[in-house]
Amino acid sequence: MPQQGYYYKGNGEIKDNAKFQLRGRWFNAILGFLIYGVIIGAVSRVWDEGWIISLLIQGPMLFGLSKFFLQFKRTKENVPYEVLFNGFSKFKETFLLGVIIQVAVIVGLVLLIIPGIIIGLMYSQAFLIMVDNPNVSAIEALSMSRRYMKGNLMRLLFLQLSFVGWSLLSILSVGIGFIWLQPYYKLSTINFYDDLVRVQFNNEFQGYQV
Repeated sequence: MPQQGYYYKGNGEIKDNAKFQLRGRWFNAILGFLIYGVIIGAVSRVWDEGWIISLLIQGPMLFGLSKFFLQFKRTKENVPYEVLFNGFSKFKETFLLGVIIQVAVIVGLVLLIIPGIIIGLMYSQAFLIMVDNPNVSAIEALSMSRRYMKGNLMRLLFLQLSFVGWSLLSILSVGIGFIWLQPYYKLSTINFYDDLVRVQFNNEFQGYQV
């Protein structure tokens, strides 16, 4: 956390903001996540070579999901579902970004579990950064994500862990609870990202060290 200047919001406030943004728009958020989930899930089951197709579409679909919920958070209007497929318009970079992150996390997990978790957290903002900065390359998005997450890994980890209880309840509900939990969780991480951007920008503008 910076020693002076602008400060980060607490995870409680971030989650409260996400719940407020979902009011009256739950259907749009739920259906958006369901479309994404059904496509990713169906691809791996319908074809024998499903893992290859999953690898091809994972990056573009994650980009689309990130853009969908980033737009959802920043506007008061329902987001068109075709936004979920925007990643295919810049397939090369979104595919490459998805592959690099997946390989890096897998290698980290194979070596030791903790490095894999750290790598996942470190690069967690890359797709959102690419949404906000359409001209950056996959490598640049990863580099920016590392910079944004410097000193913030534990904040994001604690935010993620705060959903464990809800996840257990969703499992007990035979998975039905995940229909509401997934959009809530995703929107909370979007609020986390926007908070990173806010502090990063304002502190750099004011000349503070982040």
